[in-house]
Amino acid sequence: MTIYLPIAELPVNIFTLLALGIAVGFISGMFGVGGGFLMTPLLIFLGVPPAVAVASVSTHMAASSFSGTLTYLRRKLVDVRLGLVLLTGGLTGTLAGVVAFMLLRRHGQLDLVIAVTYIVMLGTIGTLMVAESLRALLREWRGEKANVRRPGAHPWFLRMPFKMRFRQSRIYVSVIPVVTIGFAIGFLGALMGIGGGFILVPALIYLLRVPTLTSIATALMLTLVTMTAAILMHAVLNQTVDAVLGLVLMVGGTIGAQFGTRAGQALPAEKLRLLLGLLVLAVGLRVAVDQILTPADLYAVSIDEAAR
Repeated sequence: MTIYLPIAELPVNIFTLLALGIAVGFISGMFGVGGGFLMTPLLIFLGVPPAVAVASVSTHMAASSFSGTLTYLRRKLVDVRLGLVLLTGGLTGTLAGVVAFMLLRRHGQLDLVIAVTYIVMLGTIGTLMVAESLRALLREWRGEKANVRRPGAHPWFLRMPFKMRFRQSRIYVSVIPVVTIGFAIGFLGALMGIGGGFILVPALIYLLRVPTLTSIATALMLTLVTMTAAILMHAVLNQTVDAVLGLVLMVGGTIGAQFGTRAGQALPAEKLRLLLGLLVLAVGLRVAVDQILTPADLYAVSIDEAAR
């Protein structure tokens, strides 16, 4: 059954969108990521304009994150205090990202910036996560013990002023890097249509030393709030949120996230990180290939929003 997306100005099969929503929602719940790093390129591949894809995917991420957050809250895995500190930077970053989105779109550079940023970030983060996870699995296979850092042996940025204790995560660190991480996640989420979980989860694990499951659960909480704010800001400032597209993706995402959270808790932490790293790397390679290949249409006509 075909439906028409009014803002994207594109007819699309509703079952295709539902399947995408369920699949990405499952991945979101399993890995604690918003799924935008996967959904946004997939929608662009289907023909949805990048500006509409970025803004509308926020609705899918908010819905799937809401479902996953509730599940983790019931299991008492969310570090609410850490999440609130992350949000102080996350909401500010979201506003900055929406403004940057508006300026880049006005000057016709949005599509290029989105593509290049995806390639660099996904390729770098995916490679690092896969390499680290393979080393951990190799140590386990050889029967070697993991290198355990001594208490207090923190990097310099965790020893900065304004320290706070996060009991759920079992860490005592400065709030400055925590707020900075939140700002970066909010900015990238609003600019690129990503929940930022694929960056936030590794950052919490490797920089702040937060346990894996707590990192995933807290990342979903941050994604829920920042993406809800991004939806409202994009709708008011850019008018690029396609409600029909967002609604279909929300339904699929909510269903898939429930099953994903259960699957994520059943997998060992090392294998969970390896799977996430492979997924991030694969999407980055797909975006890079798409930029290298000759497009089907060499020329395109677009409307200058600033001239309206």
